[in-house]
Amino acid sequence: MFGSRSSKEEKAAATDKVSADLSKPRDPQAPKGRPTPKRAVAQSQRKAAVVSTGDRKEDARRARERRRVELAKQREALASGDERYLPARDKGPVRRFVRDFVDSRFSVAEMFLPLAVIILVLSMVRQAQIQNVALLLWLAVIALIILDSIGLAFRLRKALNERFADQPRRGAVAYGLMRTLQMRRLRLPKPQVKRGERP
Repeated sequence: MFGSRSSKEEKAAATDKVSADLSKPRDPQAPKGRPTPKRAVAQSQRKAAVVSTGDRKEDARRARERRRVELAKQREALASGDERYLPARDKGPVRRFVRDFVDSRFSVAEMFLPLAVIILVLSMVRQAQIQNVALLLWLAVIALIILDSIGLAFRLRKALNERFADQPRRGAVAYGLMRTLQMRRLRLPKPQVKRGERP
């Protein structure tokens, strides 16, 4: 009402530009390359993306159905490795390479949970010698995991620098280290390479 016509035109042009930028798919690890849209612009785009029927119950039902379908696709993608429906943190060639790199090797960290259960059981036995053994085992497991993780981090960083020198690799090493903490059969997305196979 009180704004000048030129400022309204600038806002409209900015909205068009932002919506055009949002329509293009981008690599989740790449820098954004555009300013963050204002809250009003982002909300209007969200409202425009979901067409309302005018009935709140029907809109809620449609939203639940849409969410259910998206989650089902995501679950299938986590099992099959289909890049199109993976969560943003797992998408891209860099993350796929990291997963294959980790899954092709044995790491001490993936045995952490079973070993922790065994050590916990041993520590409950009311004999001083067995409790001392459990404590030494605990320290040994932690030391082995730290050494193995440091070695893996160096090898993974070197492999990423060689293969993806021109692509953003931020957080890729931490992503790989977190994957080693999961037992191989429980990892999501599911491993796509066998042990010993080159990624």
